[in-house]
Amino acid sequence: MTGRGEAGDGSVLALAGPRESTRTWANLVTAVRTLICVPLAMLAAVHSSPELLIAGYLTYWIGDIADGALARALDQETRIGAVLDIVADRAGGATCALALAIIRPELWPALAIFLMQFMVLDGALSLSFLRWPVKGPNDFHLIDRTVFRWNWSKPAKAINTAGVILAAAAGHPVLAVVIALAQVVVKVISARRLLTLTR
Repeated sequence: MTGRGEAGDGSVLALAGPRESTRTWANLVTAVRTLICVPLAMLAAVHSSPELLIAGYLTYWIGDIADGALARALDQETRIGAVLDIVADRAGGATCALALAIIRPELWPALAIFLMQFMVLDGALSLSFLRWPVKGPNDFHLIDRTVFRWNWSKPAKAINTAGVILAAAAGHPVLAVVIALAQVVVKVISARRLLTLTR
């Protein structure tokens, strides 16, 4: 894709280059962290090992921070990379959450709600950037600052990926359910707001 497009507020945004490469250091980190995280989570579930699960989560979270930071530092942000990152997040987040539910069955209610919103609602919202000429969710402030602030600002990302998990792991299943339900509300409101931008 080439050329320029207009955001909902009328500002002009540059599209990504015509031929995006998948061969970037950032994408390599995305692939490696997924190939390490998913097997660790699966082994954690099979062996009921909290230690392996912690290693899986750390690989997922540290790798997720690292690939984004590397993409920005090396000017390797691409729409392809953003999609790969979103898919990798779902692979790592889902396998780790399922492993946690197997190890700690009492956390199923919170984790089931979390998985529904993370895999479906948040997944769809994260991919919605493809509707506009931006490189990824990190640029969504150019489209709608409110939706960006609720979903892809640094605090929102931290709460979205770790809030329920940390509350559950700390032994607060009720708090984990509350956080998970609050996340659903935020995602539904964000989706409704996006619908008004795409009409």
